[in-house]
Amino acid sequence: MIVLETKLKGTEEQYEQLDEAIRTAQFVRNSCIRYWMDNSCIGKGELSKLCAQLAKEFEWANKLNSMARQASAERAWQSIARFYSNCKKKKLGKKGYPRFKKNTRSVEYKTSGWKLSDDRKSITFTDGFEAGSFSMWGTRDLNFYQIAQIKRVRIVRRADGYYTQFCVDVERNVQHEYTGKIVGIDLGLEYFYTDSDGQMVANPRRLRKSEKRLKRLQRRVSRRRKGGKNRKKAIKKMARQHLKVSRQRKDHAVKTAGALVASHDLIAYENLQVRNMVRNHKLAKSISDASWSMFIEWVEYFAKLHKIVTVAVPPQYTSQDCSGCRERVQKTLSQRTHQCLKCGTILHRDHNAAKNVLVKGLEVLGVKQAENHASRSTWAEPKTALAPYSRVQKERRGIFQDSTGGTRKLIRLGMRTTSGQSKATSAG
Repeated sequence: MIVLETKLKGTEEQYEQLDEAIRTAQFVRNSCIRYWMDNSCIGKGELSKLCAQLAKEFEWANKLNSMARQASAERAWQSIARFYSNCKKKKLGKKGYPRFKKNTRSVEYKTSGWKLSDDRKSITFTDGFEAGSFSMWGTRDLNFYQIAQIKRVRIVRRADGYYTQFCVDVERNVQHEYTGKIVGIDLGLEYFYTDSDGQMVANPRRLRKSEKRLKRLQRRVSRRRKGGKNRKKAIKKMARQHLKVSRQRKDHAVKTAGALVASHDLIAYENLQVRNMVRNHKLAKSISDASWSMFIEWVEYFAKLHKIVTVAVPPQYTSQDCSGCRERVQKTLSQRTHQCLKCGTILHRDHNAAKNVLVKGLEVLGVKQAENHASRSTWAEPKTALAPYSRVQKERRGIFQDSTGGTRKLIRLGMRTTSGQSKATSAG
């Protein structure tokens, strides 16, 4: 399943009709939440029946396409099901009790309520709101896909206009060139991440660089009279700037994750609890600006496409332990250099942590790293590393034993993960 996005071009009257459709979808979703609160033992089927009752009771609700009403009810049920799941798992803290939406920005259609033109360059919404035809601006060509492959169409309102998203049922295949390289990464604030080979990626700090302009736009908003047209214009300008920052942050995360996955066969990273880390009010803005969670999500997504292994390891003491002798060297956050008095290892703090992350990841997988490796990390070649692969070889294809020149090696031609993994957190 892939999502293709294009921008909608229409008139102000058409945009107002789209706003009405979005508000109606919000009303259906909130009505389903209220119905669940007032009645016990409510399931997904009862919420679907409620959609038909709302269409009979409210004339303006009947204007929204029936499948769009069902999609809004499904959104309500997703929040309810997530709340039930968190309660069963006994999740610590808040369980995510369903709440009413106030500023919904999207409405979702399924296979009806819309129609594409023959050249696939415009779309017409045919429900009761009669929004009409919109021209679509984008870089994606929908002519490559059949109409039957488009399972859902979503209208999204953003600060710079209205967009339509097409959920296309198609399998995305990527040919990965296996090189045997493995890496561990340490996410940070000084550098976006540092890998076990010593390579460092700079932290772009998008929000910090845009703060001066954002502050100026926020002052303009505060000076305008509440309820006035000039205040709304100032709010739109400020929202566009925030949207630009978020797009820059996402673009960096996607490109960096794609390059990392394409050049390695195994990636180990720290399983950071970002939600708890942002409680530190001195670092909360910088941590949020770094967008570690988004980066890890894209790493796992690309790893699944490339069919490689990713493993999350506990972050405890990765910066304190020495990567050379395992001696624990206590240091504060301001100390950026790791210096071990026992073995004499001197490394950048993040480089030392990345090496420890890689070792922990291999321990989780039951693999040992080669002792006499070059600057690039490779799969292990001593006999001690062959034993754990007897089980892994049955679960994954592409790991073979080969003897050339009297030296036994592990040649990794490809690794396909299965759902039976218990120790590794894999996206493949």
